[in-house]
Amino acid sequence: MTKLTKNRKEAEAKLDTSKVLSVSDASKMIKEITNVKFDASVDLAIRLGVDPRKANQMVRGVVTLPHGTGKDVKVLALVTPDKEAEATEAGADYVGLDEYLQKIKGGWTDVDVIITMPSVMGKLGPLGRVLGPRGLMPNPKTGTVTMDVAKAVADVKAGKIDFKVDKTGIIHAAIGKASFSADKIADNAKELIQTIIKLKPTAAKGTYIKSIFMSSTMSPSVAVDAKSVS
Repeated sequence: MTKLTKNRKEAEAKLDTSKVLSVSDASKMIKEITNVKFDASVDLAIRLGVDPRKANQMVRGVVTLPHGTGKDVKVLALVTPDKEAEATEAGADYVGLDEYLQKIKGGWTDVDVIITMPSVMGKLGPLGRVLGPRGLMPNPKTGTVTMDVAKAVADVKAGKIDFKVDKTGIIHAAIGKASFSADKIADNAKELIQTIIKLKPTAAKGTYIKSIFMSSTMSPSVAVDAKSVS
């Protein structure tokens, strides 16, 4: 049996696992039970009543969190020379093309998001084995393949995230930091959940949102009432 740490015991003592809390109360509870020496990430795990193996039940989208993620997102803009100044001014951390393609080919992936242009996607195809498993391959559906490079970079820096249901039917997403106020955590959580509700596939039958759990790094999970959002 795993031995519980003192902090974990204190956190679990404050949490009644038989209760399902509203988003606002869950956000307050997360702040109460988070007791680590760093600024912990706050995450949501949302189980959906869909079969992700079927294309018509795939749930994927983007959302701009009203208060950002609290994370300094490193952005690589793979663009042609005429777009470099635009990407740099918008706040991209790395800007260029061939030199970065070579670095990625060599295994470099020290970025969080890659933004590129439609004309460059052909060059990225061969790098799919490197970028795909890390979730870094640009995609028009998430706004990371676009001619409006400046807007795409600015959106990501402002807190735009993309999410996708995994093969077990769960969406995992970071929605902020434990240093955020409870209100900001709740606002971000509501924005994500409402966006997912709007994306309900017509082919999905029965209960769509099966469960929602909020947690922070190394904290117990708090059950969230989906009805407190809709």
